[in-house]
Amino acid sequence: MKLETQFNEISSLIHQAKENSFKAVNTELISLYYEIGKYIYNKINSSAWGKSIVTNLSNYLKISEPNYKGFSAQNLWRMKQFYEIYKDDSILSPLVREISWTNNLIIISRSESIEEREFYLKYSIKEKLSKRELEKHYNTNLFKRFLTSEDKLSPMVREIHPKASQVFKDKYILDFLSLPVDYSEKTLRKAILSNLKKFVLEFGKDFTFVGEEYRVQVGMKDFYIDLLFYHRDLQCLVAIDLKVTDFKPEYLGKMEFYLEALDRDVKKTHEKPSVGIVLCKNKDEQIVEYALSRSMSPTLVSKYETELFNKKLLGNKLDEFFTLAEKEKAHNKT
Repeated sequence: MKLETQFNEISSLIHQAKENSFKAVNTELISLYYEIGKYIYNKINSSAWGKSIVTNLSNYLKISEPNYKGFSAQNLWRMKQFYEIYKDDSILSPLVREISWTNNLIIISRSESIEEREFYLKYSIKEKLSKRELEKHYNTNLFKRFLTSEDKLSPMVREIHPKASQVFKDKYILDFLSLPVDYSEKTLRKAILSNLKKFVLEFGKDFTFVGEEYRVQVGMKDFYIDLLFYHRDLQCLVAIDLKVTDFKPEYLGKMEFYLEALDRDVKKTHEKPSVGIVLCKNKDEQIVEYALSRSMSPTLVSKYETELFNKKLLGNKLDEFFTLAEKEKAHNKT
C-alpha cells in the first residue's frame, strides 16, 4: 500500500473522530435544552411560576453560567416550546438530537404540520443540512413539491432502485441560474456548472459530480452526455439530458442509448444499473405516462423551473391533494 493511501486513511480516522465528537456534544446540548424546556413547562403548568420568572431565570443563568450564551429569555421560551411539541412524539423526539439547535428552531417555526416537521427532520439528518441549506429548502417548498409531485418513474426504475421515489423529484427549482430570456442547452449546462454546489443541493447531497459532456464511444462514433453524476446511496451513475423545450417521447430513446453505453462500458461490476433523467423545461404528464409505461430502461422525466413558483397556486394544489386523499380514504372504508 502506498504511503499516501495510508496517510489518507489516518486523515479519515481523524475526520471521523471529529464528526463523532461533534455529534456527541450536539446530542448532549439538545438533550439539555429538552430537559430545561420540560422543567419550565412543568413549573408554569403547575402555576408555580409566572411568565416573569423565566426572565429572572435568564438573568440568573447569565451570571452563574457566563460561558454559555444560549440562555436568553427568548431562548428559554423556545426550549419550553421545543419540549411541548415533541414530548408525546416517540417517533420524532429521538431525531431532534441528531440536528443542530438552530435547525430545530427553523423546523419548529416554519413547519405547518407534524408531517412537514417529520419530513424536514429526516431530510436534514440524511443530507446533513446546514442552516442556510435548510432555509433554502423551505423557501423553495421542498416538502410541498414532494407531496404534489406526479412521481413519474419508469417501471424499471422502481424495480432496480426501490428507493428512487425518495431520491428523485418531479420538479426541480433552479432559480439561481440567472439565465437570459432565450437560452440554449449549452447555456443551461454552463449555468448549472457555474452554480454546481447549489444544483447538487437542489438534487440532493448524495449526488457526486462526474463530468459534463461525458464522452461515451460506441462503434466508431463519440456521444456526449450533458451531465453525469454518481449517487452514493443508490450506488449508480445518473445521466442527465438537458432540454430547453417540452418533453417529447423521442427523448427517451436517446437516454436509453446513453444508459446502455454507460452500463456496458463505464459502470463498475459492484455498481447498480445507471439511471437517466430527462430534465425538460416543461412536460405533459399524459405524454410522459404513455412514453414511460413500456420503457425497459431506468429513466424518469422531470421538469425544471428557473423562478420560484407562485406559492398561492402551490397552496391550492396542496389543498386539492389532501381533498383527494381524504375522499380516497373515505371510499376505501366503505
